[in-house]
Amino acid sequence: MPGNSERRGKRVVSKKGASKGSGGKNRQSLAGRGRTLPADERPWHKGYSGDEPLPSKTAWKQDKERRAAAVEGRAPKIGQPGTKRTAGKGPFGAKKTSSIAKTRVSPGRKSAQPKDGPELLVGRNPVVEALRTHVPATALYVAIGIDMDERIKESVRTAAERGIAILEITRNELDRMTGGVLHQGLGLQVPPYAYEPFDDLVAASLESTAPLLIALDGVTDPRNLGAIIRSAAAFGAQGVFLTERRSAAITATAWRTSAGAAARVKVSQVTNLTRSLKRCQEEGFVVAGLDADGATSLYDLEAAAGPLVVVVGSEGRGLSRLVGQTCDLRVGIPMVSDVESLNASVAAAVTLAEVSRRRRL
Repeated sequence: MPGNSERRGKRVVSKKGASKGSGGKNRQSLAGRGRTLPADERPWHKGYSGDEPLPSKTAWKQDKERRAAAVEGRAPKIGQPGTKRTAGKGPFGAKKTSSIAKTRVSPGRKSAQPKDGPELLVGRNPVVEALRTHVPATALYVAIGIDMDERIKESVRTAAERGIAILEITRNELDRMTGGVLHQGLGLQVPPYAYEPFDDLVAASLESTAPLLIALDGVTDPRNLGAIIRSAAAFGAQGVFLTERRSAAITATAWRTSAGAAARVKVSQVTNLTRSLKRCQEEGFVVAGLDADGATSLYDLEAAAGPLVVVVGSEGRGLSRLVGQTCDLRVGIPMVSDVESLNASVAAAVTLAEVSRRRRL
């Protein structure tokens, strides 16, 4: 035959045709692993509620959750074996449930945290200052192996004297609890603040000889809130009320800044500040809003002798339009120099001091 058709070692390669798919070879891998199991269907999770015997590691997780719940004063988030009836087997050998699956949060989104959950105050100086000012606390977390200094020793000693649970945990666990915030190996768990109902706050104020309330219009810095509460306690105010939204709440930072005054002054949250101010006016209060351009000077505030509500605006824009229109008076603080405005907490302290002075005359 012509050519090299009979040479030794020749290779005959057929022309590649079109790809026709896997033919079912990889069908199982393409099918996926199925749905993500909820906690109560995972035998390895602390929330497992099936009727299978609990693995030793799951039992250890549930016992750890019970101890943590006892410290925090809440119900343990663990499953009750035998309460979850299942039918058939799901992926990974776990049991399928016949009930409707629970709603899940989309990937990349954080689930909504309860507003009344405990807060963790971290840092050596903040923790020791909070304990010195008798901020209510339920647990003190100390990282294992940290360098002991005077602040750590004082925090542990004070917590022991006040009967606060002292828990030693790893740094990794404390990192997880704080969300990566610098904690210096120390954390103090503070319970949620118990707000006073607004109607009770007004009624209790009217029972005093000199009713005085403070309303906060958009004060968002918890340190300002704590300082205002401290001034309210110093100058005889019966309470403070603020909005639930777009306003600072009584956090551990506010507790610490108030130097313990938050335990003596009642604080209320309201849905609508304008409506709450009108309710105070119906009860006989004069509403005076602090405004740098106010027509009434603080030194000429004759209404200070009677029932009074002092409204403090936000750190940046001051009083909002509707709140400003609701006020009976707009009060300005006379200043010697051309300072644009005072800090919200400083303005509140100056005003309350003047009101207290006029009431003693």
